[in-house]
Amino acid sequence: MQNAADRLASAIAAVGNPTAMGLDTQRGHLPAEFAPRDESAQEICACILRYNRALLEGMHDLVRVVKVQVAYYEMYGLPGITAFSETLRLARELGYIAIADCKRNDIGATAGAYAKAYLSPEGGFSCDFVTVNPYLGADGIKPFAELAGEYGRGLYVLVKTSNPSGVELQDQPLADGRKVYELMADLVSHWGGGLIGSCGYSAVGAVVGATWPAESTALRARMPHTPFLVPGYGAQGAAGKDLAGCFDPNGGGAVVNASRSLLCAHQKRPELGWLEATRAEAVRMREDITAGFRKGADE
Repeated sequence: MQNAADRLASAIAAVGNPTAMGLDTQRGHLPAEFAPRDESAQEICACILRYNRALLEGMHDLVRVVKVQVAYYEMYGLPGITAFSETLRLARELGYIAIADCKRNDIGATAGAYAKAYLSPEGGFSCDFVTVNPYLGADGIKPFAELAGEYGRGLYVLVKTSNPSGVELQDQPLADGRKVYELMADLVSHWGGGLIGSCGYSAVGAVVGATWPAESTALRARMPHTPFLVPGYGAQGAAGKDLAGCFDPNGGGAVVNASRSLLCAHQKRPELGWLEATRAEAVRMREDITAGFRKGADE
């Protein structure tokens, strides 16, 4: 069974674009063509799902990775959860690498149940990668890593997050001189050591925020076999020039998430149709990111 990191690398190479389209779709993101007829959860979620499907169908030649944040679906209850599950299914059916952004965190049998929900073929939210919170240590990671190996799936572990207050915990110094996020980086490298694919990267990845360029550069050197999921681009302030350190010298090893900048592109470019505006933003983003890591390689 093909390693998830290898499938991810192939998907990115197929379109030359390390972007993950974030389908964190909300009511306010919908173009007029997808506006709900009423404000019931069922109607809103049906429209969100239609928009997601149209994006997936219309962006396949430009982007091959999608990240779906469960919170924006959970808030609508059962209709939202149905839309979340169906979005993941559609993405994988259309050939995307689907990342479920759920930041699950538990131990033992409970962690195993979460892992089955996302990483087993029979799971209700079956995806290629799922995000996990490592605060409970190896007990909370092992069930996910085991299923990742068994089914050719993967996980991204929170290491250095993009939010400003992450430093309150992640940058605290330890007795051995490392910071907490550096300890976590070393643990993630260890946890993923047995799941390295032919591309040189593990199926156990790390979430590393684009808003910390110096730290992400140091983490790339510290974690040579760990793929990065990089939030913080666009609406959170990071630009392509801030991302160079997340990539290896060949431009591999990272996928950069963009949600609002793609979902709401039609609001910034009203003179274009919604799909044309989204595609134009995806092309601009691709050029910005690749120019950044090419400059980094040259330097």
